[in-house]
Amino acid sequence: MDAQQKRTAILLTFISLIGYFFVAYFLERTHFYQLLFIWIGLFASTYYLLKTLKNHFYILVGIAILFRLIFLISIPNLSQDFYRFIWDGRMLFAGYNPYISLPLTFIEQQNYPIPQAINLFSGMGDFNGSHYTNYAPVNQLCFFIAALFANKSILGSVVVMRILIITADVGILYFGKKLLKKMNLPINNIFWYALNPLVIIELTGNLHFESVMLFFLIFSLYQLQQQKWMWAAILLGLSVSVKLIPLLFLPLFYQWFTSTTLSNLTSTTLSNLTSTLSADRQDSLSNQNSVIANKTKQPSLKERFLLKLNGFKKLLAFYGITLTTIVLLFLPFYSSKFVDSYTNSVGLWFKTFEYNASFYYIFREIGYLFRGWNEIAIIGKIMPFITLLFLGSITFFRKNKTPIQLVTALLFGLSLYYFFTTTVHPWYLATLVALSVFTKYKFSLVWSLAIVFSYHVYATNPWKENLYWVALEYLIVFGVLAFEISRNTLKKTF
Repeated sequence: MDAQQKRTAILLTFISLIGYFFVAYFLERTHFYQLLFIWIGLFASTYYLLKTLKNHFYILVGIAILFRLIFLISIPNLSQDFYRFIWDGRMLFAGYNPYISLPLTFIEQQNYPIPQAINLFSGMGDFNGSHYTNYAPVNQLCFFIAALFANKSILGSVVVMRILIITADVGILYFGKKLLKKMNLPINNIFWYALNPLVIIELTGNLHFESVMLFFLIFSLYQLQQQKWMWAAILLGLSVSVKLIPLLFLPLFYQWFTSTTLSNLTSTTLSNLTSTLSADRQDSLSNQNSVIANKTKQPSLKERFLLKLNGFKKLLAFYGITLTTIVLLFLPFYSSKFVDSYTNSVGLWFKTFEYNASFYYIFREIGYLFRGWNEIAIIGKIMPFITLLFLGSITFFRKNKTPIQLVTALLFGLSLYYFFTTTVHPWYLATLVALSVFTKYKFSLVWSLAIVFSYHVYATNPWKENLYWVALEYLIVFGVLAFEISRNTLKKTF
């Protein structure tokens, strides 16, 4: 690094530190234009910082951690969700099942089962406190750890949870780098996630646990790439047990397991398959190294059938291990009331909540035009089926055989879900940003910048979305997406 690059890197780092410090300790979410100015400035600084230090991996690691540590002792100011996190953790610590109790009930009865109960309820708000928790078991474990170390201090609980999130991001850096190397992609791609201002502000700053979910997901993909599919299944189950969203990915692993060919089999798999063939076919496959080296050799019909059958068995086992992991983690919380309370809480996201949606808002306006009222209860049930149809189409009709193809399928599957869902909070995009690191598509990075427009809702009293800002956000996103798809289609990469 020459002197000019060093000075530029120091200046950009200093500017970013000032921006993050202001967001952490001084910004109020009602001040939209302040946030907009800082948000765009942070993205610009990050872009030029990555260009300046593109060959200095460990310096960028240090900067990514430093930016996160700025938030260490700050109280989140763009989200109230952390109050419910602390409530759930302390309830669990006190021996209550957080899935079957409502904060509102305790407050109305003037029964305060945990320290600072009134403050926590006031912070989370009546609406949050009147619904059952929808946070999955590993997420609850993180809340419990916060209660274990800081049961009587809100700031102490925040610091503990923030340390967990920063640790998860360090794990993402570690396994993300290893996975990028295995996929023959530039290892510095991981910093499009690690230094992304949305990721730093919304996950580390506002305590959203997508970081922990993504740690298990990327670790799972790395183990899958290493052909350790059983460990990959367990890790995927852990990821779902932080946030349910990776459940959408399960169908997309179909081709990974069922499209194996002789050219990419391990010698162990070849040996196992050889033992199932007739004696004359065993002779023709005796020289395994020659078969592997001959990339143009095509397996026979019987070999293809055995390969398909073997892959399908592994796929079912993969699903079985993943789902068993999830069930075992939920099991300690099971009661006769649990299923109803949890499913009703999750269902609210499809039948009640509306925020920063795209196609849903169009369908909602059509409903107003023809029916005269909001049809969210109906539209919210239909739109998941559109997502499932799309997932089915890319599961069976799009090539998902290589690691890049698989991750690209995950990226597009989740993107379509967000395009059609009723609620897209800014922190949801962290998963798209992380997946895009391993693909050729960068529209989610642009979306992570443009989603700042959604914060305009907090500048109004009472809160009301300005659909012009929402339209601007999605015009930018869909424009970039259309450009990338057309460009990659021409290159025959999609």
